Amino acid sequence: MAISMLLAAVLLAAVSFGESSYIAYNTTGGIVPGKINVHLVPHSHDDVGWLKTVDQYYVGGNNSIRGACVQNVIDSVISALLDDENRKFIYVEMAFFQRWWRQQSKKLQTRVKELVKSGQLEFINGGMCMHDEATPHYIDLIDQTTLGHRYIKDEFGQTPRVGWQIDPFGHSAVQAYLLGAELGFDSLFFARIDYQDRARRKDEKTLEVVWQGSKSLLSTSQIFTGIFPRHYDPPDGFVFEINDISPPIQDDVLLFDYNVEERVNDFVAAAVSQANVTRTNHIMWTMGTDFRYQYANSWFRQMDKLIHYVNKDGRVNALYSTPSIYTDAKYAANEIWPLKKDDFFPYADHPNAYWTGYFTSRPAFKGYVRMMSSYYLVARQLEFFKGRNSTGPNTDALADALAIAQHHDAVSGTQRQHVAADYAKRLSIGYVEAEELVSSSLAFMAESRLITGPANPITKLQQCPLLNISYCPPSEAVLSDGKSLVVVIYNPLGWKREEVVRIPVSTERLIVHDSSGKEIESQLLPVVNASSHTRNFYVKAYLGKSPSGTLKYWLAFSASVPPLGYSTYIISSAKQTGASSTISKVQTSEGNKNSTIEVGQGSLKLLYSADEGKLTHYINSRSLVTAFAEQSYSYYSGNDGTDKDPQASGAYVFRPNGTFPIKSEGQVPLTVMQGPILDEVHQELNPWIYQVMRIYKGKEHAEVEFTIGPIPVDDGVGKEITTQITTTLKTNKTFYTDSNGRDFIKRIRDYRADWDLQVNQPVAGNYYPINLGVYVQDDSMELSVLVDRSVGGSSLVDGQIELMLHRFVLPFVIC
Repeated sequence: MAISMLLAAVLLAAVSFGESSYIAYNTTGGIVPGKINVHLVPHSHDDVGWLKTVDQYYVGGNNSIRGACVQNVIDSVISALLDDENRKFIYVEMAFFQRWWRQQSKKLQTRVKELVKSGQLEFINGGMCMHDEATPHYIDLIDQTTLGHRYIKDEFGQTPRVGWQIDPFGHSAVQAYLLGAELGFDSLFFARIDYQDRARRKDEKTLEVVWQGSKSLLSTSQIFTGIFPRHYDPPDGFVFEINDISPPIQDDVLLFDYNVEERVNDFVAAAVSQANVTRTNHIMWTMGTDFRYQYANSWFRQMDKLIHYVNKDGRVNALYSTPSIYTDAKYAANEIWPLKKDDFFPYADHPNAYWTGYFTSRPAFKGYVRMMSSYYLVARQLEFFKGRNSTGPNTDALADALAIAQHHDAVSGTQRQHVAADYAKRLSIGYVEAEELVSSSLAFMAESRLITGPANPITKLQQCPLLNISYCPPSEAVLSDGKSLVVVIYNPLGWKREEVVRIPVSTERLIVHDSSGKEIESQLLPVVNASSHTRNFYVKAYLGKSPSGTLKYWLAFSASVPPLGYSTYIISSAKQTGASSTISKVQTSEGNKNSTIEVGQGSLKLLYSADEGKLTHYINSRSLVTAFAEQSYSYYSGNDGTDKDPQASGAYVFRPNGTFPIKSEGQVPLTVMQGPILDEVHQELNPWIYQVMRIYKGKEHAEVEFTIGPIPVDDGVGKEITTQITTTLKTNKTFYTDSNGRDFIKRIRDYRADWDLQVNQPVAGNYYPINLGVYVQDDSMELSVLVDRSVGGSSLVDGQIELMLHRFVLPFVIC
């Protein structure tokens, strides 16, 4: 009896000792002056496609690749926010949130709108995706951001004010300009910068800067920019996804492993450490990472406890926050911030890992995105001119597809193969609908001006999206039947254009007239059949044939098109005794030893060595310039990661392991086609590299079209294919590359303006993204190269421009 009574007394004492097992956590605290204020920013970084497609990520499909379900993230977060009005969360990717929103009841939508209005849920960045910054054109950056912002404005009446580009692999100056000057953002935050740059900035407390993105718009292009001292996840020990290993706060005295004091000490130590590399008494903790908060309570429960116990301890102050609140606190501090100019390329996260390979990865997809972007511009203009029909074809599907294609694992070329196919399929679906809109709009606008007259109206115009393989059934079929073909050419730009138009045809005697009936000079060039490339290259082997067995040609003529307007041309069969298109003269360099071939009908002429098949000089008779110029091909062998550092070349990283020249293997070095409109020089270096250089009579530039692939890797060596254009210009290590097609930035080989560069990768570390072009110059001359898609490039030798055109590395690592 005495023993039982003693046990009861002990149990009673245990129950009444300390705090109750139920604790009402106080998370209402705000900013406290004079203390280190730790802004806890809950977030989930949800890639709009990468290892899985955008749909698979949203619904949680294909989880054998990655256990990620975005709709669970949003469901769980909204529920957790509704449970406690002090909690906050930021969301970025509108491509996902828009899908989730459409599936919710009106009642829940109303409650979510209240969360947004109160600031518990804040939309940051606000584009359809977190776009890449190296490989998109600036027009596409604007379009995808506009699409997301319009959705937020229409549904919630809000306008995002903070940029959140935490995951792209380097950051462009145009990004800073667009966010600061065009969108009016207050701040921009990101995580990835060069490891040498980050170390220097931590030492000097310059992780937060004012970034000037444009030389011409000095004040309006400036934006407060914060660089995280580590990645975009929390400090070690404070990741609280349900399967993560960080120790939770155990504050129930009835349970074992009570650790409140230990966890508070860990928090304070991490906060002080970050404060030591940050100006002002405000620091930000990014509480989340990729696809987190699928069970949001596992995060919010721990953050509730941290805020409660840390603030009770009093050494530092913790609060639920957002980047907007954090930005306001930084502005209020009246700190003088360092100034950052130019950009943050290239990015490396350790000595042998320069993330410059993705500037070129998946070049065909990059080209498709750029082409669809141009087409979208045309379609939108025509949609406006004709008037939008709510029931007819429109540009919405193409707009959505292009928006998600700007994601930093999409146009960058760093996605899995089935994801790349998914992006391309979406673009194709969007194109088909936009094509119908373009055809009907142009037909509607052009009918009144066609010289065929009202008796022969055009009800539908057909387009030729497969000109890259010399395939255009409308032009081939109509002209083969002896009928006339009406060609409508639209110019979406704001200035008049004189361009050479090329159309596949399968008959020889043709004549071209403009809309007034005037005959236009034209030229026929034999079509190259790329499938016939062989080591034994002869003219007779590459003259392509149509399905009927007749020779196929490119019909070329010069078209003049007004700004934001169109012109019509009529192609018809010529009379046997009348004038017709000039058939190009075809010659080869076979047998022409020790001689020079001159190509070009106008001011610009190119000189080739007949025996070697190499470009040697260019001449501009108008500017009286004659100069040495040589083009060559080579490849870098990709590092396979089997040396002391396991870093290999991959979809992201360019780590070359030697360079090797690619010499011509063709028995016929050159084949030249010449005529009154243009000259073409065809070169087959080997069975997988074919090049055509065009010189137009009325132009002072040469156009180069290359076909590369499949890249052979049967020798077990990955290859990154480059071309070099070499001159005698004295460039003093200096060259210029564009920033998203808008501005040009000065580059100096082996140099960074912000810190003393330790050169570990002299090739990859000097590669930069090229969206529009690259040029070198000296006191007297300039050499410029413009590109039709994003590529990586550099000037590794004075007077030379190098472009990486294609790459296939082994193993093909993507994560």
